[in-house]
Amino acid sequence: MHEKEPANLDIEEIEEIEALTLRWIFQAILDFGMESYEIFFYSPDHVTDIAEDITREFLDRLPGFNVQQRVYGTVDYKRARYIILPEKTVRQVLFIDSKAEKANRSATLQMSQTSMSVKQLRQGNALDEKGFLPEISVYGENNYLTTTCLVHFMYKDEGHHRHLKEVTIAAIPNGRLQDRYNPNINDGIWLAGRNAPTRGEDFRVRLSFSKLKQKASWRVQVVNYDETNQRCEGKWNQ
Repeated sequence: MHEKEPANLDIEEIEEIEALTLRWIFQAILDFGMESYEIFFYSPDHVTDIAEDITREFLDRLPGFNVQQRVYGTVDYKRARYIILPEKTVRQVLFIDSKAEKANRSATLQMSQTSMSVKQLRQGNALDEKGFLPEISVYGENNYLTTTCLVHFMYKDEGHHRHLKEVTIAAIPNGRLQDRYNPNINDGIWLAGRNAPTRGEDFRVRLSFSKLKQKASWRVQVVNYDETNQRCEGKWNQ
C-alpha cells in the first residue's frame, strides 16, 4: 500500500473516494438512530443549531483515520483524514455542512462551501461563479483532496414540537469533476440561490437533489424516521 498524491487521482478515483465518504456519513446517521428524532422533538434551540449539533455528534461517534491537522472553513464539521483504499491511501479534507428545512427539494450553498464552479442561467444572464474552496487543499507541506457533503434535515411543526421526518445526505462533486456534473449553463445540478445582488448579498446557489440524482443516483441518500414504530431506516441507493 502506498500514499497517492491527490493531484494525481483520476476522475474515477475521486468518484470512488466521494462514494466511500458518503457511505461513512450514511452509516453514522443510521447508527445514531432515533436520537436525532428525539433531539429535534425536545430541544428548544433554533433548528439550525439543532442540525449543527446533531451532525457534529453523530460524526464524532464514528471513528475514522484522522490526521492531526487543523482545518479552516465555514461549515459545521471539518476534518483532515486518510482515506484507506485496498491499494493506496489518500489524504482528504472533509467539509460537511448541515441544513434544517421543511422541504427537501434542495439546499442552499455559499460559494465558500464548494470547489465547483456554478454555471447556470439566472434572469437571462449566463453565470460562471467559481467556488472558493480549492480542489486540492494545502496544509503545511501536505496536499489533501477536498471533499464536501451536505446533511439536510427535513422536519414538520406539529403541536408544540418539531418532528424530524427524514435526513437527506448529498456528496457535492469535487471541482475536478466539473465537466461531468456541470459542464455548461444548460447542464448542471444547481437552482437559483436566495440572494439579492441589488442589496449587496453574497452569491448563493441551491443544490438540486433531483438533478444531482439524475447525474449519479448514489450521490443522494435518504434516511427516514418512523415515529410510530420508533425506527430509523435507510437503504443505500446505488
